[in-house]
Amino acid sequence: MSEMQNPLTDEHPSAWRRFWERGDWWRAVVLVAVYYGVYQLLSLLVGAVFGEEGGIAEKGSGLDVLIYTALPIVLGCVVLLAFAASLGWLRELFGPQPVRGRRWMWIGIVVVLVINVSALLSVDAGAAGATLIGCWLLTGLFVGLAEELLTRGFVVNLMRKAGRGEIAVALVSSALFGALHAGNFFTTDQGLSTTALQVVYTFFFGFLMYLALRVTGRLIWPILLHASTDPSIFLFGAHPVSGNPLILVPTFSTYLVILTGAVLLIVFIVSERRQARRAATA
Repeated sequence: MSEMQNPLTDEHPSAWRRFWERGDWWRAVVLVAVYYGVYQLLSLLVGAVFGEEGGIAEKGSGLDVLIYTALPIVLGCVVLLAFAASLGWLRELFGPQPVRGRRWMWIGIVVVLVINVSALLSVDAGAAGATLIGCWLLTGLFVGLAEELLTRGFVVNLMRKAGRGEIAVALVSSALFGALHAGNFFTTDQGLSTTALQVVYTFFFGFLMYLALRVTGRLIWPILLHASTDPSIFLFGAHPVSGNPLILVPTFSTYLVILTGAVLLIVFIVSERRQARRAATA
């Protein structure tokens, strides 16, 4: 194939690449919606191949987690990485970020780490078992990769390519991350109030992950931070240990993340606007 026909050359990009290179929020919405639909189809495919949950493995066991929770997410990661490769974006998604953060943004990382470490230290390891813990930690890596690559990777990149300011970048990436979890109302038996609280929590958790992206300068760090969150939440919820004073931190972690995220969001908006005014004056 000649250089003129190569869809990945910068001189003559394909229509596919030109479409996504323009970026903007509505393309981000389309991408997130399509990925959500693909993920649901992958979950149905896994169910069709292995049967209903609890069929070939005891529900809640390590094998059950790997098949019904991890496998659809692993397949989703493959889809996202293939999509990034088709656009030639792997380097810019995982490479150094063009916009860096400020020191106060480390507060979000510290709060999430304190919650996750406290949750893991409050898990009854004997009751959970090494196999289940290991399976959840492995699953968490793929959860972090899929959700952060989609929202802090693709969405942030699309917004920046359209020239949007970082306030809009942060709000849209966090809102779409929260919207992903709104579907739990239809795919699980949790009620409307629980889903609404989850959406609020994931919005602010997503904002803290955006701050982690800004202050560390690379996507790998919010991926790993996110990867430590889901296993600690699920293991603590299923196998809490009694008599541990640290149990209070993960117990109220939802509200702690919301409060921290809300305060830092206000600081962030004020800080970004002040910096924009300085740049305009200069």
